[in-house]
Amino acid sequence: MVSAATIWEAAIKRTLGKLRFDTPVLLDTLRRGDMRVLPITAEHALAAGDLPRHHDDPFDRMLVAQANAEGCTLMTSDTWLRSYAVAIFEA
Repeated sequence: MVSAATIWEAAIKRTLGKLRFDTPVLLDTLRRGDMRVLPITAEHALAAGDLPRHHDDPFDRMLVAQANAEGCTLMTSDTWLRSYAVAIFEA
């Protein structure tokens, strides 16, 4: 699964010039890779808001909330996220 939050953050970074990709290519790559896009639900939003303030990045907080809510392991290289009670696969 790929969170909609990840795609949203990537789109913002693209407009800031920090990433380069074509939207159709990204979406096609996700489809061809048989990746399911995990939408952001109201439950995810509430859970992200309730997390302890170990980390202020709203996208990362959403990923933690989604991983916990969906019973997923979060793949990340962000060492701050180890502060949360979430299963992590360090990339």
